Amino acid sequence: MGFYEDRILPRIITKTCGMPAMNKLRRRACEPLSGRVVEIGFGSGFNVGQYPDAVTQVAAVEPSDTGWQLGAERIAASTIPIERSGLDGQRLPFDDDTFDSALSTFTLCTIPDLPAALAELRRVVKPGGVFAFFEHGNAPDEGVRRWQRRLEPLQKRVGGGCHLTRDIPALVSDAGWDVVELDSFYGQVPKTFSAFSVGYARNP
Repeated sequence: MGFYEDRILPRIITKTCGMPAMNKLRRRACEPLSGRVVEIGFGSGFNVGQYPDAVTQVAAVEPSDTGWQLGAERIAASTIPIERSGLDGQRLPFDDDTFDSALSTFTLCTIPDLPAALAELRRVVKPGGVFAFFEHGNAPDEGVRRWQRRLEPLQKRVGGGCHLTRDIPALVSDAGWDVVELDSFYGQVPKTFSAFSVGYARNP
């Protein structure tokens, strides 16, 4: 991981994805979680405080030391034990069927090999367990998608590989997860960047 990705980008993400207005949606995304949770792309811990009472432990997968450090106060204040437990969502250091639930927020857009990461989550989540997500991606309107395609090369360079055009619900389904609940909508920032999907899927 280069200097920009480890030192600068986490601070940019803290400003753009850490807005208090996001908390309601983060809380909604976390509602299906229970038991032991693996959270990929933990970042600076903006989901801390949004986990439901049914969550007993969080294994945080986060590649950036700076991102982890920026979340130190939130982690220390958490009533739920949180441990940094991995660096790469594509290669999770856990045994099969370790977790009851998984969580991703604003992470699936950046993982280089997303099918591999989604397969890894299926491997480490118990059968019947859930994968909850709050992500942005491909817009439902062609006019917005045209702008996403135009801007994506720049977005990938400045956003640490962030894609604007990934169809997240379809990719989750293609990886073998059964999508149980899904709500897709535009947020309050420009539509190009805020075609949001909140939902959860179950591991068959």
